[in-house]
This record gives sequence, structure tokens and C-alpha cells, in this order.
Amino acid sequence: MTEADLAPPTLTSPHNRALPLLTLTDLRIAEAQASASLPPHTLMSRAGKSAASFLKEQITRDTSIGKSKQKVWLVAGPGNNGGDALVLATELHQAGIAVGLCMPVEVKPADARWALDTARAAGVPISAAPPASLDSYTWLVDGMFGIGLTRELEGVFGSLARQLSQRAKARPRRGGVLALDVPSGLDSDTGAIVGNGDGAAVHATHTITFIGAKPGLFTAQGRDLAGAVTVAPIGVDCSARTAVQLNAPELFAAFLPPRDFATNKGSFGSLAVVGGDTGMCGAPILAARAALYTGAGKVHVAILGEGAPPYDPPHPELMLHAVDALPLDKMDALAVGCGMGHGERATRVMHDVLPLDVPKLFDADALNLLAKAPSLAAELTARGVQGDPCILTPHPLEAARLLGTDAPGVQRDRLAAARALAARFASVVVLKGSGTVIAAPDGRLTINPTGNAALATGGTGDVLGGIIGALLAQHLPRYEAALAGVYLHGLAADTLSAQGHGPAGLTAGELAPMVRTLLNRLFYPATS
Repeated sequence: MTEADLAPPTLTSPHNRALPLLTLTDLRIAEAQASASLPPHTLMSRAGKSAASFLKEQITRDTSIGKSKQKVWLVAGPGNNGGDALVLATELHQAGIAVGLCMPVEVKPADARWALDTARAAGVPISAAPPASLDSYTWLVDGMFGIGLTRELEGVFGSLARQLSQRAKARPRRGGVLALDVPSGLDSDTGAIVGNGDGAAVHATHTITFIGAKPGLFTAQGRDLAGAVTVAPIGVDCSARTAVQLNAPELFAAFLPPRDFATNKGSFGSLAVVGGDTGMCGAPILAARAALYTGAGKVHVAILGEGAPPYDPPHPELMLHAVDALPLDKMDALAVGCGMGHGERATRVMHDVLPLDVPKLFDADALNLLAKAPSLAAELTARGVQGDPCILTPHPLEAARLLGTDAPGVQRDRLAAARALAARFASVVVLKGSGTVIAAPDGRLTINPTGNAALATGGTGDVLGGIIGALLAQHLPRYEAALAGVYLHGLAADTLSAQGHGPAGLTAGELAPMVRTLLNRLFYPATS
């Protein structure tokens, strides 16, 4: 017994914390090193006790049903994840909480065998098959496989995964489905379902993850499958081993400009939003409005097409120009691509703006032009190699075009796709989607935890481009501008949804005023 085992387990919420995200390789190295210096079974004991502490706290909070009526059902797989479940079951049983444990295949590793012997000695009821009904159980626990699963769930474990998921998807008013480490069937590195992508995987309401958070819990399908995530470090520190982080204000707040009394509109930069082919001027205006609300000093719209309005009635502060009439080289930042089209004029504008010594963001049609024109892509890469990286903000299909693959291929490993784009184009890449990935050419990689299905509507990408463009105009470095923009954009959707304005039916234009509110509330609080 170590001193760490005598103290209450430490449980950490990822909320608003720039946590390191550990890959399977990181974790295996950390586990091996920690195990070499600790008594046998220590890490498994700590993991099970941390999960027990979490569940006991949840049970205590639920005042609608007494502790004596709470029942927990667990399923244990044949490996160490099953051992964690056995320790958890033993802890709950000894605390007077009714448990039932299903172990279709006996655990095999030495640590898990120790946990099985301990559970049997304590009198934990263990069966090889699940009961006919799980309705009497308040909490269900997935301890089947955790990290490191290399093939899709099938047979009895696939069936059990579907049973657990049915409970989670029913959104129970009390209790829930707790996954140990990661939901079984989920790739902890990528957030994709193991195998061909359409196999079984546990859909949990809660996940307690051991040693450190994993990338797959926060991107792709992982965000839906993991539910609310809690981290149990279990006394192992391996934060120095990973280059992947969870996005949080501490990564970018220091780069936001001060807003002193003596500042003026010039202090916060001029942004030009470049786009709007004939019939498509709404997209750049939407982006420009978002830039206004994000604090840019002056916002211009450089329109390519014909028939654009002379000004924006809701926001006459915006200055609308024909693209050839605005000196783009005098701007502090450019956001290029919204509604730009794919014609010859759009291609010429791309050739004109790429050499400019101005921070640039490329979105939407600009990305498709880069994918189609090797000369444009080469010029973009050369700028980055020379120390002037641009920001690219593709959704998965645009990313696939840039990489010469397909969208399912991008989604199978979003981190690898973002990293490949950043390296290929020497640019900062914002790979949009559930758990947006921000990648820098120097190898930094961040996953964003904010945002929800409210963003699945037309125009929200234009709004994001305007937000990041405004931050570039305020002289944030490229990577930090991307981090801040993505975080605020997602948090605006989360906040509006919490107020009942989403996720269904939230419009892109509603995001910008909330971004302004959050920016001021979080970073520019009023002083007396």
C-alpha cells in the first residue's frame, strides 16, 4: 500500500483546462515506467478505486432514490479493463452498494487475475451472462476493453455494447452508463470506431479515463460516445510526453490585446473579408459582421461579383467595396474565400493576395481553388516556409480535396489529417467538425472541446472565418488566433443552446453577438 492509495483519489474535470491528451504510445510508456517503481497491482487498484469514488459521489448526489436502492451492473472484458471493473465492483460491494458483474470470458492478465481473486474473496456476485433485464440497475458500467482494442466488437461483447448503448441513448433521468478509460469499441487515438467504422461501440453517458485524457474522447465520434469525461490521474504524470492538448483560454488569453482608455480603432486593426461572387455576397457579409462583434477596429468587405448592395443596412459600420477598389496590402489581415466562387476572377484574386505581406486566412472556395491549382498551393506553401504561414479552415470534404483523399479517410484519423495538411502547406490548419483540430506546421496539435450540433447549419463556417480574421487583425499570432476563434465560436453555440436557442434552429447570424458577450465577459470584464 502506497501513500497515494491512502489519500482520496484525485478526479479532474477537463472543463476549461488545457489538458495534455495522451496517445496509446504515450500511455503504454507511462504505464510501464510507473509499474516498474510501484508494488504489484497498484495502478489497477488506483483505477478501480477512482471509478468507485466517482460512482459513489454520483449515487450520493441522487437524492431521488436512496443509496440502499441503488444497484450497479458491470461487464468485465478479458483484459486489464476487466480487472479495473472487478476492483470497482469490489469497492462498491464493500461500501454496501448492490452490484452484479458479468464476465463472459475470464480475465487473463496477472493484474486482472488478482482483481478477480479479490472480488471472489469479497463475495462479489459474478456471472457469465447478463440478466434477462437490466431495468432494475441504476448504473451500468462498461469495463470490456478500454484502450488498445485492435478489432471491432463482435459476438457477446458486441451484443453487450449495444445493450449498454440503448440505456445511454434513452437519456435516463437517474444513473447512466459509465465507461472505464474509454468506451469499448472507440479508438482512443482517433475518436473513430475501431474497425471499418460501422461496428459496435459503447455509447456512454459518462467516461472516467485513467492516467490522462485521450484525444479520441474529444473528436470525431468520441465526443458522442464518451459523454461527460472525468480524468483520474492515478498518480502517474506523463504530461511531458505528448504534443497534443485540449484547447482552453490559458493557451490564447495572454495574446488578446489590452483595451486601454488611450486606444482607438487603429489599435485593433483593419480586416478585409474577400469574397462574394455574383449572387453570393451574403457569405462575406456574414463573416464581416462576425469580425465586427469580435472587436476588429475596421472591417471591409471586398466583393468580387456584380450587384452587391452599397452597404449593409443592419451594420452600416461595414465598408463594402469592389475588390479592385480596395488596397488589400494596407490591411492588417485578410479573410479570403467566403462565397468567392471558382471562376477566373477568383483565381486571379488568389494569385494577387498570396504574395501580400499581410496575415491571411483561407476558407471555403479559396480552399477548393488551392486544391485545384498546384501553382496556388505551391505559392501558399512557399509563404509558410518563409515564415509567413496562412490559416486554412477546411471542413472534412475540403480537407480531403487538399490531401487528395476522401472525407471518410479524413474522419478516420482527424489528427493525422490536420497534421498532414499543416506540414504539406506550411500553414496553421483548422480542421472543422466535432472536436475541431488545430494544427501548426511546427507540430503543435490542439483539439477544441466547445461546440455542438447547433453549428450544423449554413453560414457558421463563414462566421468562424470572420472571428479568426478579426483576431488576426488584432495582431494575435496565427496559431493563437485560430485557437481563440474556434473556442469562442463553439462556446457561443454551447451558451446559446443552454439558453434554449439551440441546437435545433440556431442561425449562424446569432453566434456573433454571443461571441462579443463571451469575449467581454471572459477577457474584458468591466472595472469600477
